[in-house]
Amino acid sequence: MDIILKQEVERLGSKHEIVRVKNGFARNFLIPQGYAIAATESARKVVAETLRQQSHKAAKATEDAREIAEKIAGITLRIGAKAGESGKIFGSVNNIQLADAFSKEGFTIERRTISILEEPIRDLGSYKANVRLHKEVIVEVSFEVVAE
Repeated sequence: MDIILKQEVERLGSKHEIVRVKNGFARNFLIPQGYAIAATESARKVVAETLRQQSHKAAKATEDAREIAEKIAGITLRIGAKAGESGKIFGSVNNIQLADAFSKEGFTIERRTISILEEPIRDLGSYKANVRLHKEVIVEVSFEVVAE
């Protein structure tokens, strides 16, 4: 069944994208949850017109994301954590703490867009994370977990 996504759905597609899914997934989950609509001929025309109008806005958003990506790629974040004598931290570092570290540096990054490459982080040291600023712009950021 072809559907039109009303918002971004992880591992499926982005807003206004037409994707093919199984009938049950569309009828039982995506459409009732408000994530998608059926891709009828009239809905396809409406989406095509909407995409045509938003194309210049999308180009600007991509350019803005690339500018932020250039600024972010050069910094190394420091995240403080309570640690024992052996270098093990109490608890683990997650994307919420990374988002807070970005806000201290002056960047507003939503925590859902951050994915840590080596989870769970329970030791002091240097690690990497991916930040998805736009569907076309993904930046790899390095960060250090240091003892407080």
